[in-house]
Amino acid sequence: MNLANALTISRIVVVPVIVILLIIDGVIPSVIAAILFIAATITDYLDGYFARKYHMESDLGKLLDPLADKLLIASVMIMLIPMGRVQAWIAAIIIGRELAVTGLRSIASEKHIIIAANWLGKYKTAFQCAALIPLLIHYPILDIQFQLAGEFFLWIALFFTVWSGFDYIYNYIKQM
Repeated sequence: MNLANALTISRIVVVPVIVILLIIDGVIPSVIAAILFIAATITDYLDGYFARKYHMESDLGKLLDPLADKLLIASVMIMLIPMGRVQAWIAAIIIGRELAVTGLRSIASEKHIIIAANWLGKYKTAFQCAALIPLLIHYPILDIQFQLAGEFFLWIALFFTVWSGFDYIYNYIKQM
């Protein structure tokens, strides 16, 4: 166990807390869920930073980091569907892309093909987070329409999600 892995594990641990907060309807639980989500996204940056800077890369970290990311995003999206904050078809495309790319990377790895992450995936993740934070808050506060802001960024996230998914498939086929 090192600092990078501890940060990754903290991201996994916070998922059920966010889920429970989303079960409790109201402004305060929604804002707390958003704050925890923001903290979790910061740990995603920090775990990679510490792992690279202090040579803490590990097999456990390589396994847990993408798992933690997908668990966080998918759990929040799924919880927001019955609340009417995210349309089910959008969540299905985003989560489906994550599963498909994970499967494709696994197949590529068995064939000793490395499909590196690129700027599209980084934009996808950034816009997913930019969408989910206001969607978690949802309620208008100080005349800020968080739901509308979240929906705006969700459309951009959907665009980058689909584009990056096709890009992974294209790069896999190209390297075959």
